[in-house]
Amino acid sequence: MLAVLAVLAVQGCAPATSGTAASTGPAAQATADAGVQPDLTIAAAKAVYQTYLTQSDAAAAQGDETAGLAIVADAQWAQLNGQYKALASAGTPVARYQYSAPRFYVPAKTSHPQWFVVAAQRRAVTGGPAVTTLLVFERAKPTLAWTLNGSATLDQGQPMPAIATDPDGYAVAVPTTGTSLALTPNVVGATQAAVVDEGPANPAAAVTGSGAQTTGLYAAQAARARAEAAQGLRYQWLLAGAPFPQFGLALAGGGALVLYGMYLNTTTEHPNLVSGSPIPVPTAFTPLLAAPSEVGYHAVYANWTYQFAAIDPPATAPHAKIDVIAATAAPSFGHAY
Repeated sequence: MLAVLAVLAVQGCAPATSGTAASTGPAAQATADAGVQPDLTIAAAKAVYQTYLTQSDAAAAQGDETAGLAIVADAQWAQLNGQYKALASAGTPVARYQYSAPRFYVPAKTSHPQWFVVAAQRRAVTGGPAVTTLLVFERAKPTLAWTLNGSATLDQGQPMPAIATDPDGYAVAVPTTGTSLALTPNVVGATQAAVVDEGPANPAAAVTGSGAQTTGLYAAQAARARAEAAQGLRYQWLLAGAPFPQFGLALAGGGALVLYGMYLNTTTEHPNLVSGSPIPVPTAFTPLLAAPSEVGYHAVYANWTYQFAAIDPPATAPHAKIDVIAATAAPSFGHAY
């Protein structure tokens, strides 16, 4: 990758904190609030979760884009919007899932934004193994509806980390600027991106664990670049920040589980964007083109939206490194010209 991409990855890829971001104050304050009856109870969170499952499955089964997109936001909206586009243009069914064994992690908050995380076993209705999936729900204001903002599947063999809870069973929220961790949570995404964009030689690798979503993602993209170069093409990628809220839960053994969304932007082009033979559009992105007539004589853009979950260890941990343990990615934008 070009050096400029490394600069962008380090300086500009932390997930943006929007007006709906979950900045909850110090974890100590969350613990202090535990004795106060929170506005969002665990029972209410369970009802929100069940309502979402019912509504989302009905919308997917009926191909109802309006209903399906009305109950999602942020990374989840971008991913699902791509699925509904594929339904409209190619007749590809929207994914439907079955969920079981949910565990609820509800911060003891008495203000908005309200949010909570569910860890559940998710299986496609078409079959296949069940995988542990983290779902984060948010209601930014009392006047707004609850939405699913993102979902991330734990990497194979990765156990669900133990979440800290107060005596009443409520989770402890961690602010995006918490300083008791190896990294402040609001730079976890940028640090991961530096490794994905530049590989283990980037200095960020010193505080980033290797794995499928870091060095593995870099290796996959680098291999793609080599394959395209063999065809006389140039391939570039950039894991970039997105204007999605970020969420954090304290872990029982110290540290935090940080959930955030990002974009992976990719370009395949003829050198200097000269006109040449048509560049193939990846199959998953063909339904996302604005028009079937788009042809990549110059370049093809194929962008993904990701939801990640990472463990941010305590600052006192020896040789502490962030560990990206969960991810879900889906095509969200395609263009050829």
